[in-house]
Amino acid sequence: MFTDSHCHLNYKGLVEEQAAVLERARAGGVSRMLNIATRASEWADVLGTAEREPDVWATIGIHPHEADEHPDIDTARLVEGAAHPRIIGIGETGLDYYYDHSDRQRQQDSFRAHIAASRETGLPIIIHTRDAEEDTAAILREEMGKGAFPGVIHCFTASDGFADIALELGLYISLSGIVTFKSARDLQETAKRIPDDRLLIETDSPFLAPVPHRGKTCEPLFVTDTARFLADLRGTTVEALAERTSVNFMALFTKCAGE
Repeated sequence: MFTDSHCHLNYKGLVEEQAAVLERARAGGVSRMLNIATRASEWADVLGTAEREPDVWATIGIHPHEADEHPDIDTARLVEGAAHPRIIGIGETGLDYYYDHSDRQRQQDSFRAHIAASRETGLPIIIHTRDAEEDTAAILREEMGKGAFPGVIHCFTASDGFADIALELGLYISLSGIVTFKSARDLQETAKRIPDDRLLIETDSPFLAPVPHRGKTCEPLFVTDTARFLADLRGTTVEALAERTSVNFMALFTKCAGE
């Protein structure tokens, strides 16, 4: 059974037919989905889906694109929201210098607030980083020095060196459909050497549909295609990879495992 460790079921493209999307995923062997929050206005809907659906879980957080619009979301607000039994992670958060939709200092402050919430609650932090490897690594190292916290680099597309840093800090690495793209040769080389016990898979749906679904709206079912590609890349079976990444998900998101 497969686990989609990062999807946006309440985003346009999926929310309009959410019940059908979930049914297709289940029919295809996806037994667990983590519905990710990116802004305060969607927290209630993201959580509502998790409350209705026993195989869907939720997070609470502010995407770096939204940091400027959420100066009031501090560690205390995140910790308070994370007390709900269906919320099992903090984020997504991090740094995005590719688009710079929010001030970089504000992104960094928000990122640190999320890390503090992760540390306080023990819930894993879901980290987004794009064109910001140096600052992301520096913040992670500095914050780890204040006290360890669990987490995952989601939709990993960074360098080999950044992968080493993430692994050194005890973080997991999650691969999306991008790894199936013909242009992703460097990422595929990195994907071959991620330790079995640190690997997760995701769709980031409705974005980044894997081969053979390029150009379509991505959905959780498509995590099975990414899993098949990765299994072949790593010289294992899709069944073994599905089981390993599901075990890893439960090991990281322990609140889910305890329910």
